Amino acid sequence: MERVNPATGEHIETVDTHTDAEVDELLGAAHERYLSWREVPMHERCELLANAADVLRENEEEYAQLMTEEMGKPITGARSEVEKCAWVCEHYAEHAQSYLQDETLPSPPEAEAKVVHEPLGVVMAVMPWNYPFWQVFRFAAPNLVAGNVGVLKHASNVPGCAQAIAEVFREAGFPQACFQTLLVSGSEANAVIEDERVRAVTLTGSESAGRAVAETAGRELKKTVLELGGADPFVVLDDADIDAAVETGVTARLLNSGQSCIAAKRFIVHDAVYDEFVEQFVAEMEAQTVGDPTDEATDVGPQAREDLMAELHDQVERSVRDGATVECGGEPLDREGYYYPPTVLTDVPPDAAAACEETFGPVAAVFRVDSERDAIDLANDSTLGLGASVWTDDLERGERIAREIEAGCTFVNELTKSDPRVPFGGIKDSGYGRELAAHGIKEFLNEKTVWVQNAQD
Repeated sequence: MERVNPATGEHIETVDTHTDAEVDELLGAAHERYLSWREVPMHERCELLANAADVLRENEEEYAQLMTEEMGKPITGARSEVEKCAWVCEHYAEHAQSYLQDETLPSPPEAEAKVVHEPLGVVMAVMPWNYPFWQVFRFAAPNLVAGNVGVLKHASNVPGCAQAIAEVFREAGFPQACFQTLLVSGSEANAVIEDERVRAVTLTGSESAGRAVAETAGRELKKTVLELGGADPFVVLDDADIDAAVETGVTARLLNSGQSCIAAKRFIVHDAVYDEFVEQFVAEMEAQTVGDPTDEATDVGPQAREDLMAELHDQVERSVRDGATVECGGEPLDREGYYYPPTVLTDVPPDAAAACEETFGPVAAVFRVDSERDAIDLANDSTLGLGASVWTDDLERGERIAREIEAGCTFVNELTKSDPRVPFGGIKDSGYGRELAAHGIKEFLNEKTVWVQNAQD
């Protein structure tokens, strides 16, 4: 695996991958650990998870610098990511026991029925590079505290982050092999999924990767959770606060230098406020600072890999050939590293790349609509359904529209975001299953029915 600094394009290090024999040994250790870990009392697992939050905070700067070096995340965002990982650990340390209490069911007087929650075993996580700590911790925290053990196949360009995460759990006091990193390629991951010691798989990544994992896991009858791409609509209605919508819209598009599955990508704006919105939105996008991700003043850092920047530019070029207008940006920056500027496209045809594909970078497509109904229909005119945002001064109207938009989560007067307290996931080609909150911790548990019949006289 090659570590490359996307801010400069310079090679950092080559990391050796695990051999087949080493993978077999790691999986064997994980399964053996599960057999004892599931018996550890819940309150002890919660204490260890709280320890992990402490380790994260104690080493925040080290982990933030690692993310910035490996995938170009602006340093302020990297620090926030470490803090969010600590938060999810604390959340489950505090709430796991209540989330997993036995559930009493209706039953006849002479019997008692309940649902109990039991771990499944070794859960494999296939994780992406864009939030290299957060994506892993939102899987690991609930699963470890629930009694499962984890093995991580991380993206090949962030092996340092993968190894650092495993060290967090070791330093927190988790027993050996509760959480392990497998340094393997994507093609080699299939063999791990097929291994009988692996009982479930979670993936965050592309639609194509999700289909491949689901196909392999399906043949083996293993539970999967998939969080795939998004083409999230950001709907601005005629009664919206335009200043607030613009300010949040720029943030929503440029979070993590635009490399986020839940970043706002399709800005759907009512005709009555379209011109005002576009004028302010373009000005704010142009005002963002693009530069060195280690600089505190940087808003937008480099794209994580050169091929990803090239793919993003290809989507812009194809959209322009189909009739879109470039309001700002639109060309890779002429400097070392993989920098693409904040870009706004208008007049985007419905079949253009910026309308139909996920643009994983700082490119916003803006669409004009004549009515609320048209806004809803356009928001739903996508094969993807991860998140959405609706802007209106009428909160009842906002909630009504939020219910009509086809997405796993819709926010009114707020950007789409993940939060440990609420479930997160998509529908349609954005995947299935949920992470976070009570819903997420139960995805990889056996929700077992226990029926106890009273003795008959």
